[in-house]
Amino acid sequence: MRAILIAGGFGLIGTLLGTPLAIRLLVRKGYGQLIRDDGPTSHHTKRGTPTMGGLVIIISVVVAYAAAKLITGSAPSASAMLLLYLFVGLGLVGFLDDYIKVIKQRSLGLRSKAKLAGQAIVALSFALLALRFPDDDGRTPISEGISFIRDIPGWTLPAAVIVVWVLVMIWGTSNAVNLTDGLDGLATGASVMVFGAYMLINLWQSNQSCAINPGAKCYDVRDPLDLAVVAAALTGACFGFLWWNASPAKIFMGDTGSLSLGGAMAGFAIMTRTEVLLLVLGGLFVIITLSVILQVGWFKMSGGKRLFRMAPLQHHFELMGWAEITIVVRFWIISGLFVALGLGIFYSEWVSGL
Repeated sequence: MRAILIAGGFGLIGTLLGTPLAIRLLVRKGYGQLIRDDGPTSHHTKRGTPTMGGLVIIISVVVAYAAAKLITGSAPSASAMLLLYLFVGLGLVGFLDDYIKVIKQRSLGLRSKAKLAGQAIVALSFALLALRFPDDDGRTPISEGISFIRDIPGWTLPAAVIVVWVLVMIWGTSNAVNLTDGLDGLATGASVMVFGAYMLINLWQSNQSCAINPGAKCYDVRDPLDLAVVAAALTGACFGFLWWNASPAKIFMGDTGSLSLGGAMAGFAIMTRTEVLLLVLGGLFVIITLSVILQVGWFKMSGGKRLFRMAPLQHHFELMGWAEITIVVRFWIISGLFVALGLGIFYSEWVSGL
């Protein structure tokens, strides 16, 4: 518990104090956000706002985890190190995307194929490594099963299929957070709730671990307590960054932040054996991603007609005349309801023993 509090505190302080320093540095370098010409006209006032703020989140999380380990004198676990690898690796892909945007002064950075390839390299290497490093009880950081709240009986698959499944999950989740990051503070605030939920889930799984309390209701998860430390660092770092990212945003996280945060969410779901539950916990991200899929699909099927005024969904409400802060707060409420529902499902499964 002490390591969790230390990680959360260092993560919060790191972004709360480090972000204004990053803002000054990025402004001096001229690394400002480019705005799409086809986006809402209200966004044109945001042109030039510093971007790549996700670097502050990444550095703060890594430092927070290292501080928690050093102060408590505990050794890092394989699961936590692999999750941080996924988090930082996808952040580097996002950084390349953001850097190309600001250097070439265009609203598009990496080409879509190059971005997907970068995500795939990180995701595949994470999956292959996470199927190794068994602990004394033979548990590896990820399993060869598909999970809802724990591995579904009879759904054990060949390692090659699991690697592909992990890739799809990381692709989907990282890009879902990226699509959500379109309004000031929207993705950051929703991420706080999801990572906070995973901190609670990991704590519960640690208390009810099969290594401590064997039985029908125990959780067969490797290193849940150390994963809770990472979740606390992420929660604190996102909270601190939100102080500067809330409307009117002084800095944007950019793809550096959105891809890394989305990857971390997928990593938590895979390592805690709650892969399908992530669809509930991250319900807001699912809805926003579906709005893009439906918009593109309907546009092609109808010969050019649009289902929404603009996708992702948050921009549809902007064009309907809703104030940006109204959309963000209401979407936060929706995200909070999904997180509460997900935690309720997780706990009720344990209570019922189903």
